[in-house]
Amino acid sequence: MEAISWDQFAVVELRTGTVIEVTDFPEARKTAYKLKVDFGIEIGVKQSSAQITALYTKEELLGKQVVAVVNFPIKQIGPFRSECLITGFYRPDGAVVLAVPDQTVPNGAKLA
Repeated sequence: MEAISWDQFAVVELRTGTVIEVTDFPEARKTAYKLKVDFGIEIGVKQSSAQITALYTKEELLGKQVVAVVNFPIKQIGPFRSECLITGFYRPDGAVVLAVPDQTVPNGAKLA
C-alpha cells in the first residue's frame, strides 16, 4: 500500500448526500443504478452510476444518506455522465456495501 500525505488526502472532498432519485441503468455493462444525490446548497444535486443492485433495491436507496467523492472530474459511462463517486466496501462475493453515516448529518457535510 502506498502512503499518501495529509495534503493529498485533504484534496479529496468526501461529502454526505441524500439519494433523491434512483433509476435502472440498462445500458451499463455491469448491473447498476443511476442515482441523483442532494449534497445541499453549496454543492447541489449530482448524479452517479453505482453498481449496488445486489444488496439494495431502488426503494431502499430513496432517502438514504451516502458518502461520495464530489470533486472528481465528470466520467462518461456510456450515455451517462457520472458527477460523483458513491463510496462503499467490497464483500468477498463482490457485492458492494455502501459507506454511510450511522446518524443523520446535514447534506454536504465533509468527512472529518
